[in-house]
Amino acid sequence: MAREGAGLFAAFRVLGRFSGHVPHVLRYHGRHREFYVAAAVGRSVHTYNVSRRRPGNSLPQDITCLAADRMLIFASYDNILHAFARNKEVVHTYEGHKARIHLLQPFGDHVISVDVDNVLIVWNIQSEEEYLQIDFDKTTFAVSALLHPSTYLNKILLGSEQGTLQLWNIRSNKLLYSFPGWGLAVTTLEQAPAVDVVAVGLVSGHIIVHNIKFDETLMKFQQDWGPITAISFRTADGHPVMAAGSPVGHIALWDLEEKKLMCQMQDAHSTAIAGMTFVPGEPLLITNGADNALRVWIFDGPGGTGRVLRSRMGHSAPPTKIRYHGQNGEQILSAGQDGTLQSFSTVHEKFNKSLGRGSINKKKSKKKGLKLDTMALPPITAFASEVAHQSDWDGIVACHQGYITCTTWNYQKTSMGAHKLRPEEFSKHKPIDIYATAVDITSCGNFAVIGMSNGQVDVYNMQSGIHRGRYGKETAHEGAIRGVAVDGLNQLVITAGSEGLIKFWKFKMKDLVYSTELSSSPSGILLHRDSGILGIAFDDFTISVLDIETRKIVRTFSGHHGRINDMTFSPDGRWLITSSMDCSIKTWDLPSGCLIDCFLVDSAAVSLTMSPTGDFLASTHVDDLGIYLWSNRSLYSLVSLRPLPADYEPSLVALPSTCPMQDVDVSGDEEPCDEMIEYVSPEQLGEQLVTLSLLPESRWKNLLNLDIIKKKNKPREPPKVPKSAPFFIPTLPGLIPRYIPPEEENDTQSKVVNLGILAQKSDFCIHLEEALSTNEYKAPLDLLKSLGPSNIEVELRGLAPEGGGSMEVMLSFLRMIGMMLNKKYNFELAQAYLALFLKLHLKILSSEPKLLEELSKLSMQLEETWIHLQALFNQSLCVLTYMKSALL
Repeated sequence: MAREGAGLFAAFRVLGRFSGHVPHVLRYHGRHREFYVAAAVGRSVHTYNVSRRRPGNSLPQDITCLAADRMLIFASYDNILHAFARNKEVVHTYEGHKARIHLLQPFGDHVISVDVDNVLIVWNIQSEEEYLQIDFDKTTFAVSALLHPSTYLNKILLGSEQGTLQLWNIRSNKLLYSFPGWGLAVTTLEQAPAVDVVAVGLVSGHIIVHNIKFDETLMKFQQDWGPITAISFRTADGHPVMAAGSPVGHIALWDLEEKKLMCQMQDAHSTAIAGMTFVPGEPLLITNGADNALRVWIFDGPGGTGRVLRSRMGHSAPPTKIRYHGQNGEQILSAGQDGTLQSFSTVHEKFNKSLGRGSINKKKSKKKGLKLDTMALPPITAFASEVAHQSDWDGIVACHQGYITCTTWNYQKTSMGAHKLRPEEFSKHKPIDIYATAVDITSCGNFAVIGMSNGQVDVYNMQSGIHRGRYGKETAHEGAIRGVAVDGLNQLVITAGSEGLIKFWKFKMKDLVYSTELSSSPSGILLHRDSGILGIAFDDFTISVLDIETRKIVRTFSGHHGRINDMTFSPDGRWLITSSMDCSIKTWDLPSGCLIDCFLVDSAAVSLTMSPTGDFLASTHVDDLGIYLWSNRSLYSLVSLRPLPADYEPSLVALPSTCPMQDVDVSGDEEPCDEMIEYVSPEQLGEQLVTLSLLPESRWKNLLNLDIIKKKNKPREPPKVPKSAPFFIPTLPGLIPRYIPPEEENDTQSKVVNLGILAQKSDFCIHLEEALSTNEYKAPLDLLKSLGPSNIEVELRGLAPEGGGSMEVMLSFLRMIGMMLNKKYNFELAQAYLALFLKLHLKILSSEPKLLEELSKLSMQLEETWIHLQALFNQSLCVLTYMKSALL
């Protein structure tokens, strides 16, 4: 069974993705007068200028090839080519290839694409029609590089895996010339600043600078780092320099005048150089690689070498652990398999930080370089951070894979910290089979608690790095430590061991307070400090929630079918969100003990963390470099939080893309399902209950005191209306103009209104007369509830015969009050209306036997109701007094 509508979390966007294996492209915008860099990131295209990034639209699959001209950006996936306009809109789609496209070349009003089956198609950009198709034989000429030589009208140069080159005229569909080549596969072609000169990169590492007009080789260079992956020429600033990229991440800069190697840029990227472009007219080189980094190098120093001017970089290997840092929910700390610790901002990329890679000795690591660094620490497996005192000393502690020493990190300095924490007995020799498994840091930021694989649990001072004690005589547990946690007041330390025990220790005295045995071996624990609840994940794929005050398990959840990777609490401690290797992310509601949300993702979530403000859930996934943000839909739309049925089938949700503009809230288009319709309370919950109306007190509380209120509010003298003079003052006829004297008012007419003449039955009286025969008093009661206090008094005065009413209407009113007392709803209105009625008509009631008989019935009903209410009051007061005085 699948639930209708959307779930609790909606895909928002991804953090930490900046580059891939596809070469970037550089384009000049004439109107803006600046250069833009377009880089393919997964399914999306990012466009960068000097100051900011603009995420483009996304395609259904990962982009495999990228190109750009003056107006459009061309991106292909599989065998389909798309054209983007204004960095976000897909304006053209070109379909016709049978295989994956791997080469693109804009060509004026046309674009050329080549697929892996050696089919070259020339497309008309505007009409999306095929202009020309050329099929090449793979055995003799497998196209591997494509270039439009400068000033060569309608001509393209093709390089092949066999090493030969061909010059074609696209307009006439003729092969103009075939170059014999150098017997090695061509990997890249690049136009030199000089006309007719092209640089050819070979698979052997050779770079041939060739004149294609005379078929002459001008220069030849060689690199020992493998095939040439990218070539670029520095132009227009007086430096004849050619840069060449390699598969190992090094860049060689060649001096074309001296025909020699000028300098090397070692470890520019940790993976192959995918794309490399000099900015025309500026000493800037833009590079990107599959290590998820995009860098801008500036050449302003001696020796010709470059330094990093700007960069955007994420993890080059998948992240393994993420946690929000601080309470504002704007920074996420992430540890990756590449050994680095990085901070990603959810606000803007310019606030991202890289804390670097852990190293045993920083100075030696810098000398040896990235590739030969034997001092590098293994990847971080677990870490804990605290913002208190982070400006004074290190605020992050981390343990490394299979390594006994834990490291501290400084968030303010964005570097590794000053201390390396490990037990004193292992300071001289390093055991192979003992390593740190779990860490936690106190809320004050002063102490770090570290658990070992041999069962030891040690406390260290974060400011000095000094060992401050150990829990237990030698070891806290017999098995490996699976998790440690410190409460918010530094009173308790909770440890979990692989032997299946949870132990509570006094933080300061290091004494064992309590120990409890679990049903299975725990795989990890997580403490929500504010509410004092501890989440425990087990090896049998179940989850338990333990209250650290009562030290009892209060909830147990089962439903995962794979190892539980991580869990996180919502800020209020109401939800527990878990991820498992079964590719599911589940949300458990702790008060009800039920599963309220579940969805599937393509790859299992390795780590989860919930924002301290509750607006986002962040996740990392297997073999994925990004950190994915999911927005909490309960903050801005109607979401069902009812328990999911037992036969609920979770749906597969696509991971967020890099474009937040695609995330549209569709809740307005959805029809609310039955469980999402707002609950409407009935008028009467139970027959034994006394129900009050929802009217404000001003409508009924002062009905008996209306005459006093009117007397207080009565003005001392009535307001005088000024006499308005006519526009034309009337005159008497005659030769001498005289005005007509004003007529004296005649006060002989009586101002007393005879009510008997004007008496007319009101709607309230008419409804009461009808109710005598139907015995339905809802209509007159609703009418009376809609009136104000003064109108209510007028209506009740009008029930008497001298006010236009009758004895039958008065009897009907008393029966309406009896009905209200009998059904026990609108209880306070019945009391107020009856009191005003008795005050106004006491003389008439005492002289009419029928009305007196009805009043005696009402008196008995009132007495029974108040006796019932008094019993309920007494019972509640008794329980309240007992709760206040009893010793619990």
